[in-house]
Amino acid sequence: MLMAAALLFKRSRSLVQNKVSLLLGIGGSRSTTTPPPLINHHRFRYSSSQPFVASSTRYESSKAQAQLEDFQQHDDHDDQVIDFPGGKVAFTSEMRFISDTSHKRVPCYRVLDDNGELMTHTNHVQVSKELAVRMYSEMVTLQTMDSIFYEVQRQGRISFYLTSMGEEAVNIASAAALSSDDIILPQYREPGVLLWRGFTLQQIAHQCFGNTNDLGKGRQMPIHYGSNKHNYFTVSSPIATQLPQAVGAAYSLKMDGKNACAVTFCGDGATSEGDFHAGMNFAAVMEAPVIFIIRNNGWAISTPVEDQFRSDGIVVKGQAYGIWSIRVDGNDALAVYSAVHTAREIAIKEQRPVLIEALSYRVGHHSTSDDSTKYRPIDEIEYWKMERSPVNRFKRWVERNGWWSDKDELELRSSVRKQLMHAIQVAEKAQKPPLEDLFTDVYDQLSSNLEEQEKLLRKAIEKHPKDYPSDVPL
Repeated sequence: MLMAAALLFKRSRSLVQNKVSLLLGIGGSRSTTTPPPLINHHRFRYSSSQPFVASSTRYESSKAQAQLEDFQQHDDHDDQVIDFPGGKVAFTSEMRFISDTSHKRVPCYRVLDDNGELMTHTNHVQVSKELAVRMYSEMVTLQTMDSIFYEVQRQGRISFYLTSMGEEAVNIASAAALSSDDIILPQYREPGVLLWRGFTLQQIAHQCFGNTNDLGKGRQMPIHYGSNKHNYFTVSSPIATQLPQAVGAAYSLKMDGKNACAVTFCGDGATSEGDFHAGMNFAAVMEAPVIFIIRNNGWAISTPVEDQFRSDGIVVKGQAYGIWSIRVDGNDALAVYSAVHTAREIAIKEQRPVLIEALSYRVGHHSTSDDSTKYRPIDEIEYWKMERSPVNRFKRWVERNGWWSDKDELELRSSVRKQLMHAIQVAEKAQKPPLEDLFTDVYDQLSSNLEEQEKLLRKAIEKHPKDYPSDVPL
């Protein structure tokens, strides 16, 4: 039985690797034409002229041996090796330091060019008409939602908001490629994943207004969504804490033999946190079925990527930890969908982590507490907003297939706007959670220190009633 299981696993691994090779161009013929560069504006200068080669290093004797043989071709001491824990290592009489970066940057996988046309000889996961139309519709919904709620915050009706402008493809395309059984541990710029899973605009509004219909009972800041029903962990403000948690969730799925994986998101700034590195190493060593989707949007609030790290972006960090990694055009919905779809198969069938670096410029301010024009040029923002919009690019592809029309566009945008305005009116009028909800749902029985805190708070409100909101039931 063990032999049969081993053979079955080996065969499934071979099938997955063949599919990865087909999608990512490993071992395939190289295009005779050179695709246009992906990013050539301001600080971003990545090129897609070379096929991507995924890192497949796992510390097994057979693979260490293969690496050793390749290394020995360039060394005159091919008979001197040490079988050290983790694999065989060759000796060399030449003192050579590993360079800080390679001469050529890791290329970026894309399917659609800037005009929404398929790249020459592209390998990607096919998308049906129904799926493509839904993906575009949800991208428009997310875009419209962000625009309206941003203005609502500016009017003083909610305390805070954070948009996903410019990153709609990363949100929606990744969600479309996953199963509802997959566990999502988001950062804070992935509400589109929750929308895709069925979280309504009304529920979004309830959370932002923090009323009694909010699943979090108004205890969290706006945009800190969460839903057990949709396998979407509640957003937490501290950066990168969700990454090692996602690995733990993935390992639990592995132990239970579930046909699912954990998926976690973060931005480029989070890769400077210790939790990022702890999570990566934890995932690699435990071979947890987790997908790290890193949104490299150029800025960690006001810190540009060149001040964030000296490595070739984030994709190489995965390779350093022994994790399969790919850099993808985050403004290309088909590329994101293909990469995440394939990464999910690898994670589940191979029981290993995968890292996806999505290059997707943050068009909006970091949040409503930020004014990004103070640290980056307005023309740079406008360029990415108008010329490289992921929504517009995907729309052109859908239209070119005959699946979308101007009439569809008008009807969709009008419908979404009406739904949002109604949802906001309902949420704004709903009652706020009672004061006691601040202290419940942690302990089965309220602890003495919490009881004391509640008494002190009520005394403070009684003494200074004008300093507290009048619409919160006491």
